[in-house]
Amino acid sequence: MIPYLHLRLSVLQFLQFFIWGSWFVTAGTYLQGTLGFSGLEVGMIYGTTAIAATISPFLLGVLADRFFSTEKILGLLHIVGGGLLFWVSQVQEFAWFYPLMLLYVLCYLPTFSLSNALCFHHIEDTKRDFPRIRVWGTVSWIMAGLLISWLKVEDQVLPFQIAATCSVLQGLYSLTLPATPPQKQKENLLQSLRGSEMQALFKDRSLVVMVIAIALICIPSSYYYSFVNPFLNEFGVTNAAGKMALGQITEIIFMLALPWFFVRWRLKYIIFVGLLTWGLRYGCFILGIHFHSEAWLMLGIGMHGLAYIFSMLSAQIYLDTRVPVHLRGTGQGFYSLLTLGIGVFIGSTIAGQTVSAHTLADHSHNWAQIWWLPTWFGVAVAFGFLYFFKGKQRA
Repeated sequence: MIPYLHLRLSVLQFLQFFIWGSWFVTAGTYLQGTLGFSGLEVGMIYGTTAIAATISPFLLGVLADRFFSTEKILGLLHIVGGGLLFWVSQVQEFAWFYPLMLLYVLCYLPTFSLSNALCFHHIEDTKRDFPRIRVWGTVSWIMAGLLISWLKVEDQVLPFQIAATCSVLQGLYSLTLPATPPQKQKENLLQSLRGSEMQALFKDRSLVVMVIAIALICIPSSYYYSFVNPFLNEFGVTNAAGKMALGQITEIIFMLALPWFFVRWRLKYIIFVGLLTWGLRYGCFILGIHFHSEAWLMLGIGMHGLAYIFSMLSAQIYLDTRVPVHLRGTGQGFYSLLTLGIGVFIGSTIAGQTVSAHTLADHSHNWAQIWWLPTWFGVAVAFGFLYFFKGKQRA
């Protein structure tokens, strides 16, 4: 037994999400309010995560499964990424900001799937143990949001510099983690990328339906990550970043409760509820605007935990139980391609265009119209999944 294994893996998840939570939510406010980027340009910058997710996580997952130790790849990516993110913080022109951010996320995005694959490799019971470890990532996201709010730097560059520093620390820490060598004999890289064993998994219709639904639900989720913070600030909500942490508080609650639901609910209904919640939450924002009520906005934010855990995390854990042990990195990289890649690329683009189309002459926005599309799209995806998913198994 590796000494203090769960503690060490919990620290890994804590730092992993503190990096992201330091800048990701409030960047829209900084980019629009301080640098003067348009809604489309903000959408393009957030879309860099999707471009990177279509390239690097799957490829580096294959490399970790077959060629290099996972903890060493993690260390290198975080150290290089920290340097790039600090460089990003020094530029203010979109022509420089965009390519540098793309280079950064090419390094950072694979670390999500690799850190999860490392955890899955060492823990005994994925469905029981992983939520207890992964919950510390959510705790750190809350702490990062509260720190940025307390410092009152939502419209400043400091969040990027905090994230850059934490990234270097995470890289050094990763090198101290338990050795996680490749689980399969080295083979031709082209053969690895073909992934015949992975392809065989997708002969299961229900698994394919789940994969498509998770990719599609990333479209409405992109609206949340890119534009809810600017929306709250424009609506006049005080301490917007701190109040957005409510979503992470409910995420903790549902994450710790997820093993209980795994035992008692069918996977089909767990994921359906999560997908449906993604759409309904934007309906709460519309009601908040209509009644000019912050309570409706807080309800929509609070629904984040149910939406994310029941759709994204439950599908991720389930996928790990389906892939062979020696393909954990590849499987998690494929999941990142879907959730942070294809879906987010399309979603960020659509979200940016929607915001630009409903930007008024005084640079304010018709947020009620903006939120209609993710509302109905999320509901449609949920009921499409419910109809086409035929699996009867529990997660």
